[in-house]
Amino acid sequence: MTAVPVFLYHSVAPDPPSWIAPFTVRPGRFAEQLETIADSGLRIVPLRRLVAAQRGGPPLPDRSAVLTFDDGFADFHSTVLPLLAFHGLPATLYVTTGALRGRPGWTAGAVFPPGSRMLSLRQLVELDGYGVEIGGHTRTHPQLDTLPADRVRDEVAGCGRELADLLGHRVESFAYPHGYSSPAVREQVRAAGWTSATAVRDAFSSADDEPLRIARLMVRADTGPDTFRRWTTGSAAPVAPFPEGARTRGWRAYRRMRARLNVPYRAVS
Repeated sequence: MTAVPVFLYHSVAPDPPSWIAPFTVRPGRFAEQLETIADSGLRIVPLRRLVAAQRGGPPLPDRSAVLTFDDGFADFHSTVLPLLAFHGLPATLYVTTGALRGRPGWTAGAVFPPGSRMLSLRQLVELDGYGVEIGGHTRTHPQLDTLPADRVRDEVAGCGRELADLLGHRVESFAYPHGYSSPAVREQVRAAGWTSATAVRDAFSSADDEPLRIARLMVRADTGPDTFRRWTTGSAAPVAPFPEGARTRGWRAYRRMRARLNVPYRAVS
């Protein structure tokens, strides 16, 4: 299997709120990472190219990689998009619909902590017009694998309907909040009509990876230049697909127990 880095970003900002700071990359560091990608010879391709290869379609170009961004922070519009445009790079932006400013029913702080700088509906429509692939990231960003089936259905299918209404066309790519899923959750994603879904897994994807559990490499505030450079060479992480481990299953059981006791584990992704 040929390693395909699918990079996962959240916010790209100089002064992030404390709750998202560990997952925020400073703009200068992000620009350096794009230069590292260019110098490595990696070719950034749209997510749909990877998904098509995983579903038996045309093979990927040699040394392919994908850029993805979760949640829907406003800095994607102000900071990320100009840098992507400068380099001519495609990207997928997964949006939590309940956090979009200006949408019907929006309330500040209802999804992410008060003061979080999220995209507005107008900015989302502009990004869609610029050619950014918009994907779904649920309505309220829950840990889907701890929810009852009807709640999962509302979050997964409802997000797709809301984005289609907001943008005027269907969206096909989904990302699991916090990276968490389960076989039952993935079946709900498939049934809702999503053609791909990204997890985290801190691993490379590949043309043999699972289209509804695509592995990604999370780029954090403390991801150093050496680690990032090794990722661009296809080293320093395993290559998916690989079976879900006992530790992952145990962690899911623990979080489900806390959810039943109404003391959910808080994670960010």
